[in-house]
Amino acid sequence: MTEALVFRQEFAVKGGDFTHAGEVACEIKNLLKELGLSPFVVRRASISAYEAEMNAIMYAWRGRLVLSVTPRRIRIIVEDSGPGIEDIDLAMREGWSTATPEMREMGFGAGMGLSNIKKNTDQFRIKSKVGRGTRLEMMILTNGREP
Repeated sequence: MTEALVFRQEFAVKGGDFTHAGEVACEIKNLLKELGLSPFVVRRASISAYEAEMNAIMYAWRGRLVLSVTPRRIRIIVEDSGPGIEDIDLAMREGWSTATPEMREMGFGAGMGLSNIKKNTDQFRIKSKVGRGTRLEMMILTNGREP
């Protein structure tokens, strides 16, 4: 049986657009608050959305983020067109990054993005094809309580 969709919205993410970095995640945070979700769940979803948005801005040419909310879960899918990830296991290691010196000067590229997403989601899948792009699927249960 399929759960009733409460809310769905799609957002465009432009690669290299550091001027608007974080705006999608901020909008998601506000939307989830308006839906009355717990602060703990909103925080987890916001962190995950931010990290995914930043990865798309930093490394992809363009991307899209799709937010879907049902009574029991938040689902965030981020698909981008970009160079892809050659070694996903390596990319998942905390501290590993391919950020350019310019990105690091702006305070990005600490190598924590994917691991932060994994820590803040109840389910996380990543697929990438070199030369084509990356797809992240994240799911956060809405009944999550802070430990």
